[in-house]
Amino acid sequence: MKGHLRERPKGSGHWAIVLDVRDPTTGKRKRRWHSFKGTKREAQVRCAQLIAEAQGRVAVDPSRITVNQFLDRFERDWIALHVSAASAQRYTTSLSRVRRHLGDRRLQALRPADLAGLYATLVRAGLAPRSVEHIHVVLHRALRQAKLWGLLRDNPADLEKPPAVNDEEIAILQPDRARELLDRLRGQPLYLIASLGLATGLRRSEMLALRWQDVDLDNGRLTVEQALEQTTAYGVRVKGPKTRKGRRTISLSAHTVGELRGHWRTQQEQRLALGMGKAPPNSPVLATFDGGLQSPGAISTAWGRAMKAIGMPDITLHSLRHTHASMLIASGMDILTISRRLGHASPTITLGTYGHLIRRP
Repeated sequence: MKGHLRERPKGSGHWAIVLDVRDPTTGKRKRRWHSFKGTKREAQVRCAQLIAEAQGRVAVDPSRITVNQFLDRFERDWIALHVSAASAQRYTTSLSRVRRHLGDRRLQALRPADLAGLYATLVRAGLAPRSVEHIHVVLHRALRQAKLWGLLRDNPADLEKPPAVNDEEIAILQPDRARELLDRLRGQPLYLIASLGLATGLRRSEMLALRWQDVDLDNGRLTVEQALEQTTAYGVRVKGPKTRKGRRTISLSAHTVGELRGHWRTQQEQRLALGMGKAPPNSPVLATFDGGLQSPGAISTAWGRAMKAIGMPDITLHSLRHTHASMLIASGMDILTISRRLGHASPTITLGTYGHLIRRP
């Protein structure tokens, strides 16, 4: 069912609300006319109410919708359709804090001061400023959608900003420390992840989804075709790369090719010893002992423990990607090529992240 407005005469505030309905017996379309006096916004609200009533539902006055009621709709009608499962999980986690503090507030009564109070409360509770910033970003997106849906006139998140986040130095390993990392991990299960991350700049999700069919050892290159995501709803599953430009081909050094060849031979020997036969082309490069996909969460946990054990607790998996990017910059490679190799959506992202490392002439 659809409805539209006609003001008669123009500027009078007298509206004809026209509903297009279909006769359930004949299937023919009919029009129902309703008169209304008031502002255009009020007429739109009345039109929505009449449509809801005609469809057998109880109309909800937009002016009475609570933040919780709106977020229910936002999660159902926007998040579920526009973001990946992993992003949806992060969205709902962030919005759960908003619900806890502001859920009973009327949406149209929400003010910048309410958001300021929310952010201050979260910081006092010990939440990191960067986490509060992410909550602000998600809430801003939600309230922008409320405005587009005609539920809000102004977005209070446009005016209120989250607490400032101190610029943290990107964790980058100097060459001697990178060599030390590899030496300390040599012979351990996480060695190849460290070596591959430093050599290619692949994201954790991309390394774990890499298949042998994506690796061309004869020509010294690999192709990023997919990534892994891990969510509560779906567990571990394969998805497309993070961005459209995430699908890319990356050249490999002779040293990395040699390490991958050695890893392939070791993997085949292990499979034969277990009676599994030769690994098929779609087998993961970084497979579990039985040839399956490794859990991103489990790898991150194992990495953290390993770094504490070898005395390098400040090094994260993402440090490998940052280090690779810094090496490319130090080599004099242009920013567009670096951006493509890293799979960034645009060179602007690359500059925003690593611009301070580029030497000015």
